[in-house]
Amino acid sequence: MSDSRAKDYSVLVVDDSPTMRRMVMTSLKKLGGVSFTEAGSGLEAIERLALLPVNLMILDLNMPEMHGIEVLQFVRSHRKYRDLPIVVLTTRGDDSSRSEAMASGATDYLTKPFEASELLAHVSKLLVGS
Repeated sequence: MSDSRAKDYSVLVVDDSPTMRRMVMTSLKKLGGVSFTEAGSGLEAIERLALLPVNLMILDLNMPEMHGIEVLQFVRSHRKYRDLPIVVLTTRGDDSSRSEAMASGATDYLTKPFEASELLAHVSKLLVGS
């Protein structure tokens, strides 16, 4: 993204691992003009969405309280969030998990461990398009 863009973006990073959330945010800081909100569970993610403007969500599937698929389904069931880009970032690399996430409303699907440059490229493309 070019520095001439006036728009600031807010990214919600949802993962039950604080270390993984930090890794994601560190990888995306190169974008510039991006602020981050963190959530350690699916329920916390939904709460953050209700309280704060978010331009993109990065969502893990395997979490306590509320699985990532349930978060996707909940978010997509609300008109306000139907167009919110959601990148699933998970350890589950099997075709079945990928298919289920995409069918539930994921915009993109990446697996852990991830390459910072790949995550950066995917998120940058989605934010510029928003």
